[in-house]
Amino acid sequence: MSSRDAPRAPAPPHHSGSAPATEAGPSSVPLAATVSAPLSAPLSAPLSASLSAPLPPPLATDLPAGLATHLPPPRPEACFDAGWLALRRAADSAARARELERCAADWLRQRRMDAPQGRPLRLVDLGCGSGANPCHLATRLPGPQQWTLIDHDPGLLAHAHAACAGLRDAAGEPARVATRCQDLAGLDAHALAGTDLVCASALLDLVDAAWLDRLADACAATGSALLVTLSVDGHWYFRPDTADGPTDAVPGPADRSVDPAADAATEAAAAAPADDSFVRAAFNTHQRRDKGLGAALGPDAAPALATRLRARGFAVQLAPSPWRLALADPAQADLARALIDGWRDAASAQRPDASARIAAWHARRIAACGPGGGTLEVGHVDLFATPPARHLTRPPTGA
Repeated sequence: MSSRDAPRAPAPPHHSGSAPATEAGPSSVPLAATVSAPLSAPLSAPLSASLSAPLPPPLATDLPAGLATHLPPPRPEACFDAGWLALRRAADSAARARELERCAADWLRQRRMDAPQGRPLRLVDLGCGSGANPCHLATRLPGPQQWTLIDHDPGLLAHAHAACAGLRDAAGEPARVATRCQDLAGLDAHALAGTDLVCASALLDLVDAAWLDRLADACAATGSALLVTLSVDGHWYFRPDTADGPTDAVPGPADRSVDPAADAATEAAAAAPADDSFVRAAFNTHQRRDKGLGAALGPDAAPALATRLRARGFAVQLAPSPWRLALADPAQADLARALIDGWRDAASAQRPDASARIAAWHARRIAACGPGGGTLEVGHVDLFATPPARHLTRPPTGA
């Protein structure tokens, strides 16, 4: 799954999962479908156990025939399309906060020094989608690396396994990769046993507050750091080519001409920022619906996780990671159109009484995707957090 990305219906502006190496048909398994028994364990693992414990065994992505018949019917708002993940991949990579990636690499080097000799660095990617997050991160982080990719969707896991087959670390050494088909609702300390760095991309805005509590507790118990990227922050703006800020200037009487057609265009331009705000508010409200992991926090998720981690003694850094889509660029305009379609569908579902206004907004914004259309900026935030210093103490000999 991924923000891990856009649901298939209503159309996806965001989320869950990373983009695939190759496009495929849409996933049809709901975000919280249980395909393995929920994992459970007390949240009190000692450091030595955390550093030496084996990860839970991966489950085969070649799932037994007929498994899908035991899953609940898919919920449209929790299904994710591999094509959407592919469409957003370049924008995701360009947007990431590089300074936080460097912090994660430095922390892992220290962690490696404090771990038993020969032990690989263990990384888990939650809601891995089709594998874009580990594909991006592996070469930017030290090794040796052992990745476990977790998702509820066996189809996307198969894409992820193929995409990550040749992963290499920053030194060019091959990484080990395993996949686990698991319901993220069952996330706990046992699922993260022995993990050094928990990663996720475009996932947080799909989950509820209780899930964030479980994630923070699990990372505190295992001494894992977190690198969580591309969580939506609720802001997006259309910016003209000549301006540095949002297109929120409303033309006044001095802007009127004697040409009725020009005046109509001016009025449309004046309406655009107000309509942007209206659609954005409706979409952000829609984002808070249940996506399979409780009432989603939407744009409030990253700050909420930061608060929970700080309360548990973590050092937390946040950094903006906005998409900046040049609407004159054909590939970026394609992504912008998909976003605009998704925003229209979600806003219309949230405010059916305003369908005509939303449709008119959609037509104007789609028409602007091309030369002279300016830039669409979509706000995201990245988070990197490290556990309290006690988790960096070298474990006892023989641990």
